[in-house]
Amino acid sequence: MTDEVNEIVLSKQDLREVTAFAALCAEGVLAVFEADQPGDSRPRYAIDAAWAFARGGERGKALRDTAAGALKAARATESAAAREAAWAAMSAAGSAYLHPLAKATQVKHILGAAAYAAHATELAAKEREMGDRHLERLAGHATPAAVDVLRRYPAAPDGGGRVGELIRVLDAALRARSASPGATSALGPG
Repeated sequence: MTDEVNEIVLSKQDLREVTAFAALCAEGVLAVFEADQPGDSRPRYAIDAAWAFARGGERGKALRDTAAGALKAARATESAAAREAAWAAMSAAGSAYLHPLAKATQVKHILGAAAYAAHATELAAKEREMGDRHLERLAGHATPAAVDVLRRYPAAPDGGGRVGELIRVLDAALRARSASPGATSALGPG
């Protein structure tokens, strides 16, 4: 018996919508990384590359290279909050490479930047509730088109520690949203 994985139809515009949401989420915590590592622009370059793709650019070497650079930047800091912020930037650039496989693990490509950003916020504030509130705000920025892409995938999987928990909370909230344009977040006001 084989494990059959269904393919999901994704247009380039779908990928741009997901990447725009991810870039917006990562951009919001870039200052956390830059306060810790002011001379390291690798996460900023990853977010810039994500925005370039979201605004009509092509997927290519710049996205892959800047995502890898943000990952290296994350590994170079000892600050947990800065590391999470750099991972958010890496996730933003990587979101353009969402795979069209109907696997729950793909949800991290859609919501990972938001979860890493929320976790960076709570670590920087040393207050778990700050991460929850930050996630609520980010949920309000998910466009109906990005939510539509999310709904094509199975629900987020178990595991993944606090970031995985934040992904599941955001996943459930966005899926529960009304399908009508301009819907507000199920987590609260945007």
